[in-house]
Formats: sequence, structure tokens, C-alpha cells
Amino acid sequence: MANIRVLVSDPISDIGVQALANHPDIDVDVNTGLEPAELLKIISDYDGLVIRSQTKVTREVIEAASKLKVVGRAGVGVDNVDRDAATDHGVVVMNTPTGNTISTAELAFTLMLSMARRIPQAHASILEGRWDRKKYVGTEIYGKRLAILGMGRIGTEFAKRAQAFGMTISAYDPFLTAARAAELKVDLATTVEDALTGADFVTMHIPLTDDTKHVINAERLTLLNKGAMVVNCARGGLIDEAAMATAIEGGHIAGVALDVYEDEPPAADNPILAVERSAFTPHLGASTAEAQENVGIQVAEQLRDYLTTGSIVNAINMPNLDAKTAESAGPYLDLVKSLGAVLAALGPSQADHFKVSYFGPASEGDTSLISRSALEAYLGDSANDGQVNLVNAPSVAKTLGLKVSEETLAGPCDYSDLVEVAVKKDGKVFTVAGALVGKTPRIVRIDNQNIETNIKGNFVIVTNDDRAGIVGTIGTTLAEHQFNIANMALSRNAETSIALNIIELDSPASADLVKALESKPGIASVESLSL
Repeated sequence: MANIRVLVSDPISDIGVQALANHPDIDVDVNTGLEPAELLKIISDYDGLVIRSQTKVTREVIEAASKLKVVGRAGVGVDNVDRDAATDHGVVVMNTPTGNTISTAELAFTLMLSMARRIPQAHASILEGRWDRKKYVGTEIYGKRLAILGMGRIGTEFAKRAQAFGMTISAYDPFLTAARAAELKVDLATTVEDALTGADFVTMHIPLTDDTKHVINAERLTLLNKGAMVVNCARGGLIDEAAMATAIEGGHIAGVALDVYEDEPPAADNPILAVERSAFTPHLGASTAEAQENVGIQVAEQLRDYLTTGSIVNAINMPNLDAKTAESAGPYLDLVKSLGAVLAALGPSQADHFKVSYFGPASEGDTSLISRSALEAYLGDSANDGQVNLVNAPSVAKTLGLKVSEETLAGPCDYSDLVEVAVKKDGKVFTVAGALVGKTPRIVRIDNQNIETNIKGNFVIVTNDDRAGIVGTIGTTLAEHQFNIANMALSRNAETSIALNIIELDSPASADLVKALESKPGIASVESLSL
């Protein structure tokens, strides 16, 4: 039997390479700095690929890699891997989410202190032969108000250091519970705006998504105290750099410290680089000897174990799944993924309790994989720096203070095989339920309103006053914006006089369509969702 071949295309620690090479069935080639064309030429020879951030694993690379079974990223972010292509071709994508937590938290804190005390500028002045003691008057962080956006591993570590320096903290995370916030001794902000209002310093530890792009923009910068400073060691694009430069030039914001940028490396004429009170580093969040060694060893061990024993750890696109579990849980996985996504979109944020309930055949086997799939979909890419999967979803929930449970339902039910996901906040429960209708999975209830619709598609979900004419208004508005209705389901609640409309479209709803619907009289809320 031919040996397993692994390519290490970006530098990792020697100990990590040895962890692979020491296995008798694995041959390791270390070949770093490959050009894209060179990688394409040789990738078909390998069963495993170890990368950091330099190598771009595009769809073209995946399609050329006829033997490839796994890609291991020594680090957290997998932006340089086409995960959809990997999934399409049966390639497992793994990362190492814990190896650089401390290094990134420490760098972000160091940048904040350097900016506050104007260390980079004072250092440069000494090298230039100047002695500008009066020019570089700094700011103490003691007693200042800090806003943290994102309370996953790194945000939590940053908070510990800030508290040791006497800062008060306002923290926002859509999944941080009140109980966990109290345990961490931070003030729980219910919105980004709530966290930023009155802050003297801001640090971000969240993923870059459509919702978080330019989360710090011109409008939100005005919420900060005059003279505030902003740190970003998470992802480029979280800050509108042009707006930041303008706010600093206008005098409202005092400075900015960045390790990541919208374009890397940043262009020489990027206005943010002209900011005087600043601290800039070239994406060094994971660049400590300890972090490099940790992630190198971790990714090597994960690849070795998967390629030799089939064990899956920290997979981004693959569950821990054996054949027996797959057979029993399979019909429900797509269903609960959609239920979890709908719950995240429509339910309350910062819930205290997440629960999955089963009625009928769904409850007869091992439901842990189904429950984890629902939780993973609910947490989505807004939690844990965007790194939530079937393996780590329960621990992410625990970190955020979200209680997770499951139960088996008994008694009368309209469906013979039903799964319900629910969240509770302040004693109020919001539910989404689905069922196998024959063998077809369907969403059958949203927050106690019976309504049946597909689990996949592009949807606009509208709640409105239960009165004549509103459905016509919705249809007219869709037509005006050139959106065609594929399916439509309606439900009404006589007690509340509120109606629910789920409209499936041929294409994803635009922001203009959502805004137009929200402006119509009698419409209470509009949510667009692609499942």
C-alpha cells in the first residue's frame, strides 16, 4: 500500500512537521513559497495539505487535487480556503481555533497601550535625534470605558487584561448571556450602539461577515467619546478606514491601532496610514513563538489522526459522524439546520437557553448529532470569531453562557415526526418547528403560528397587522422591485391580530426591497433569509 503523502506549503514549527513525519505511513514534503501555478502542478500527488494564510486553496486547486482528503489550517481563519469547493469534493477542512488566542489578545492589548502612550511616534523621534517630551503626552487607560465587540475566546482574554488595568467594560456579543456577562464582570450591551456609546477605547474580536463589514462606520464613530481610540486585530474590513481617517482628521477620534486591513498589504496612499496617533503592525496576531509552535503541532496531529484513523477534530465542514449515526440522523440534519437559522434570524438575541425537542421517530435514536447541528446553525458565523462547527458548538455555547438542552415530547401532536428548536430569554420562549411530511422536511411552525414552507430557498418573512389589503401591498412591492414569488405561506393569530407571511423568492431579497416593505403601513417587521 502506498504511503500517505502530505504537503506542507506554508511554514509551521519543526515539531509539527515531525509529528507527521514520525508516522510510518506518512511521507511529508515541506515546500513553501509556491506560486499558484506550481501548487496546481503538484497538488494531485497529495492526500493532505497543511497551510497557514499564504497558500490560497481555491476551487481550481481543489479540483486539481484528485487525491486530496484534508486541508489543515495552522491558525483560526480559513478565508484562504474555498470551503464550498472543498465540501463539494469531499475534502475535510480543519483549523486550530485555540492555538493563537493568547498571542492575539496580547497583541491587541499591546497596540492599545502603544497608541494611548504614543510609543511608536516617540520611538521614531528618538531615532531621528529629537527629544520631544512635551509633544508626546499620552493618555492613561485606568478608569477609562472600553467597548469590546465579540466575547469569544480572544475578547474574554482581552477583558481580563483590561480589568487588571482598571478599565470598565461594555461588551456586546449577540450570544453573550446576562449570567455570563455578570460572571465576567462586564456590562452587557444589547446592541453595538449600546456598547460604543460613551466608550473611550474600542477593540473588536468578531468575524468579517456581511453583517459585520464596516461595523465601525462614520455614524457609529460619533457615539464614542471625543478623543476615543480604536483597535482592530480581528479582520480587515470591520472598520471603514476612510471614515476612520476622516473622524481622526476632524478631531473626534484620537487614534487607531491596526494589525489587519481592508486590503493587505495596505496601499501606500491609504489615508489611514497618515494618522499621526496610530500603531500599525503587519498582521502579527498569531506571530509568537508559542503560538506558531502550538498551531503547528495541533494541525499536524489533527491531519495525522484523520488520515490514519479517520478521527475528525476541529472540522469546519464535516461532523464527527459514523455510518450508523449518519443513517439514523441523516433525514433530520438539513431540517434542523434550517430551523436553527430561522431561529437565529427571528428569535431574540442574547438568549439564556437553547433547547431542541423531539416527537416521534426522531427521538428514538441518538439525537446528539441532530441537536448539535441545530445549535451550530443557530450560532452561525456570529459567534466564536466565526469558528463554530459540530465539534465545538456546545463549548462555544458554554463560553457564551447559553444553556443547551434537549427533550422528548409526548402526547398529542399534529405531526408524527416533529423537531422543535427554541430559545428562552427573560422567561419568554420563541420556537421554530419542523417535521418530515412523508419523507419531505418542512418548516411547520414559527413562534406558535402554524405555517408550512420549504426548508431551502430565498425567503422574505413578514409580520404585519391582520387586516385586508396588506398581502396585496406586499405583492405589489415585490413586483415593483422585480422579484418573482416562488411560493407563499400565510398564517394569522386571532388573539394578537398579527399575521405571518413567508414568501419564497427566485433570488435573494435586496436591501432596497426589505426597506421598501418595512416602510409600508401595517408591516411590523421584515426579515430576509437564504437557507
